[in-house]
Amino acid sequence: MVLAPFLLLLLLLPLLNVSATTPDPCELDDEDIRCVCNFTDTEPDWSSAFQCVSAVEVEIHGGGRSLKQFIKFADTDPKRYIDVVKALRLRRLTVGAAQVPALLLVAFLRGLGYSRLNQLTLENLEVTGTMPMPPLEATGPALSTLSLRNVSWATGSAWLAELQQWLKPGLKVLNIAQAHSLAFSCADLRTFHSLATLDLSDNPGLGEHGLAAVLCRNKFPALQELALRNAGMETPSGVCAALTAAGVQPRRLDLSHNSLRPTATGAPRCTWPSALSSLNLSSAGLEQVPEGLPAKLSMLDLSCNRLSREPRPDELPTVSELTLDGNPFLDQEDSRNSGVNTACATSTLATGMSGTLVLLQGARNLV
Repeated sequence: MVLAPFLLLLLLLPLLNVSATTPDPCELDDEDIRCVCNFTDTEPDWSSAFQCVSAVEVEIHGGGRSLKQFIKFADTDPKRYIDVVKALRLRRLTVGAAQVPALLLVAFLRGLGYSRLNQLTLENLEVTGTMPMPPLEATGPALSTLSLRNVSWATGSAWLAELQQWLKPGLKVLNIAQAHSLAFSCADLRTFHSLATLDLSDNPGLGEHGLAAVLCRNKFPALQELALRNAGMETPSGVCAALTAAGVQPRRLDLSHNSLRPTATGAPRCTWPSALSSLNLSSAGLEQVPEGLPAKLSMLDLSCNRLSREPRPDELPTVSELTLDGNPFLDQEDSRNSGVNTACATSTLATGMSGTLVLLQGARNLV
């Protein structure tokens, strides 16, 4: 059946008979670019997903239900439908709000392996059961970006290593937020040879000790950008020590939206990665410039903090671009009236989610 691979691709396998008066759970925009499905009904009309076949960006939300009933379709051989899958325009896919058996997730990835998908987002998912033995060569999609938000795995700390074995090499961006486990099994993890951006924002329980464990040594040789917004970081020097221990050399480091405190008196000075040129310390509650920053930077962002005076040159690195907007010393009147600078009101409200959701929404608006 020609339509079967697309159903497998979207985890929408059986067609259910529903009343014609049932609201359509899927909406496709006028340009046939973006299609969004919310299957919240007790008896959802899965066939509505067919209108998404022409879309470039697809979102599928399962209404929190279990997809265990579809496990019998996990053995479908995607090679039977290679031409159909290759013809799909799909480039960006989001799957969320469901309980997914690991076997079905693997079948899903195998089906996507013949598509032109390059961005996959999994959010608010519970992956149940154990992952099957991986093939000798990865059969999943060749992703450039993988984003995971609030995804739980029955396999515990082994989840990333097991997932990685189903994806073709070449991943450039990895975003992991609200993770249930970040204690990776470094021995089982393969090297991310092409990964340039690692975003661990919105993991407030991570902390600096957790960061040192996550950054498995020699597994991220191409890392250029590390984002740690709202990730439980306490001091820049503590983050520096974790980076040094892992041997990573990011060019850009984002520590914004953490409650940073001054480095303890007498703490050993850390040698920052030599490649680091951009450091974001905005919205971090800083009342003074932290000690032990890199000696030279191209960009330092200290905006939306609590600096009551302009930093002295001897307190700052040699820096080409310094941002101090939103500090009380630049707007004393606004600070006296409200206690919060208006330029940073939005940033302050976003601290609990690191601004990541705001950035994602902005990206969607550009689509």
